Amino acid sequence: MKTGTLKQILLITDGCSNQGEDPIAMAALAKEQGITVNVIGVMEHDVIDDQGMKEIEGIAMSGGGVSQVVYAQQLSQTVQMVTRKAMTQTLQGVVNKELQQILGGSKTVEDLPPEQRGEVMEVVDELGETVELEVLILVDTSASMKHKLPTVKEALLDLSLSLNARTGDNRFSVFVFPGKKKDVEKLLDWTPKLESLTSIFSKLTTGGITPTGPAIREALSYFKKKRSLRSLLSRDDEQYFEESI
Repeated sequence: MKTGTLKQILLITDGCSNQGEDPIAMAALAKEQGITVNVIGVMEHDVIDDQGMKEIEGIAMSGGGVSQVVYAQQLSQTVQMVTRKAMTQTLQGVVNKELQQILGGSKTVEDLPPEQRGEVMEVVDELGETVELEVLILVDTSASMKHKLPTVKEALLDLSLSLNARTGDNRFSVFVFPGKKKDVEKLLDWTPKLESLTSIFSKLTTGGITPTGPAIREALSYFKKKRSLRSLLSRDDEQYFEESI
């Protein structure tokens, strides 16, 4: 079964966007392009207000992903859980499409007899361990996130360790919003490990605005750039082989 590469945006924030495009509309656009958007809302002693909660749930829903609101000290387990849960959800969607082609109609895994359902879920679990995964992490660095950033850094390092235990390839990239000079700034290019975050995170500055919509839009264009570069390289390879023959 071919699934290609699973692409996820993981958004870590503690409040409402207040600048730029509607993040819920941007998340819907991501879903159309085959990229899942997951959102983690980080609380301290306070709670996230109703508007913030609606936005977090709305972004994940329109992005086909998972959302969770947690206290900062539970962030590490949550980041891993949300990433894994979204992978399973996406893979189940792939399997359901395949089942519909084989069995016709609108059959899903849930419609199968218990024994078959168990076997199909084993395939989903196996794919979850072997499929290629790309996670672009968007970290809110608005003023209210300042004292939560060390916890975010630890959570991302734990995520890297957890996912690198899989046999499938992982690639991570990290963007922050707002950046020093722009709404969104790339902190880390695609890498299989997030260890290099340790030195970068301590130098981050926090700002007052929360441009969540522009951050998701920038993430989408970054996925596109990666794809177009790959297709450019493969075209050059083909040309090279043709010339060599």
